[in-house]
Amino acid sequence: MARASVPAVSALRARYEQRSERLTTLRHVRSALVSLAGLIGRPVMNQAGEQIGQVADVVARWDGDQRYPPVTGLIVRVGRRRAWLPIEAVEEFRRDLIRLRTARLDLREVTRRHGEVELARDVVDHQLVDTDGARVIRASDLYLARVAGVVQLVGVDVGFNSLLRRLGPARFRSRPTPEKVIDWASITSFGSQRGPGGTLQASEGGLQRLRPGELADLLEDLGRTERRDLLAQLTPAQAADALEEMQAEELVQLLRESETADAAELLGRMEPDEAADGLRGLDPDEQQELLAAMPAEARGRVAPLLGYGERTAGGIMTTLLVVARPAETILQVRDRLRANREHDEDLAGVIVLGDDGRLLDDLTMTELFLADPGAAVDDLIGPPWPVTVTPDADPEQIAERLVETRHSSVVVVDEEERPLGRILADDVLDMLVPDRVRFRFPRRLS
Repeated sequence: MARASVPAVSALRARYEQRSERLTTLRHVRSALVSLAGLIGRPVMNQAGEQIGQVADVVARWDGDQRYPPVTGLIVRVGRRRAWLPIEAVEEFRRDLIRLRTARLDLREVTRRHGEVELARDVVDHQLVDTDGARVIRASDLYLARVAGVVQLVGVDVGFNSLLRRLGPARFRSRPTPEKVIDWASITSFGSQRGPGGTLQASEGGLQRLRPGELADLLEDLGRTERRDLLAQLTPAQAADALEEMQAEELVQLLRESETADAAELLGRMEPDEAADGLRGLDPDEQQELLAAMPAEARGRVAPLLGYGERTAGGIMTTLLVVARPAETILQVRDRLRANREHDEDLAGVIVLGDDGRLLDDLTMTELFLADPGAAVDDLIGPPWPVTVTPDADPEQIAERLVETRHSSVVVVDEEERPLGRILADDVLDMLVPDRVRFRFPRRLS
């Protein structure tokens, strides 16, 4: 289902400020941009003005930590050979030709080197990620420029006009359209953009700025290889959060195309109800294989949920509960909440249990925040009493209970009033309005 990816104002401001400091915003760089598409096929001249060949491709280093990959050389077509020309031998790097420093040069056969890529072959027309725009793009053209004496890859063009320019007459190909350029510092690249043993080239901190919903959108738009590479760039927690935001059919496809161990690890880090939703889309044999590979603790939380119907309280609920006893202090409960802060979106309150395991109360965060840290939990037990439903309740019944009581969550209990899980209001809305924007009610200011 669709999601509204609306970054916070502070995030937008930070992205704008970072963009304003980038190379392609500098006037002297924009005026010196060289189109890769326009450069292909252009003559390579020696110092004496004689043509020795034509540009076949441009090679850049891909395994460093530079925001703008430096060009290390050119591939020159000399007759039927593809020869290597180191960038140090180039005197003039222009849109219409390459001029060398010397009249004599040893042109060697091209060999793929560790951590380098051929830009025209390996990057143009491949999928990339614009982390500023949180979108998957495809490169129509790349832009190079000499900055502080170093020729670098500084931008990518995704415009349709650039694609037409590549297909049109040669005299038009060298004319860059810098108003369409995306600064390379905001780009993360995937897939075949590797030299032998090379590493994935990614913008520094770019992916870490994206919200889970934005990462989910990227995962859904990328191909199989690119999905795997994107997941490899994320921390386990980031990957799990992104998977929780994916559309059900896309999540199922990702689980199927992943190695069993990798898929099981991701499922184990997801919230139990979200992991169960993903598993429901698989065949029984696939479910059992992944469950068996999951860590025992995670499997114990997820497996029981698969026994409930998908559109029942048992199928919707999360089993992640923070539990307290009447004799404990408020400070002890707050410490327990801090230990579970990674699950804060599913922690709408604290369940208070009696000695027999039955539900006594459901304390809100406001009650816990306002209470004296040294007070006992028992002092807070009282009205308003918990809102409960049974595991077989349907979304309409749960919604009625929420409307009647004006609560933001309900507790799912068994026949003996023992808590099984919790259902948040936004989860019910997701079920009742499946074709609209996924609802996420904010529970924190940051």
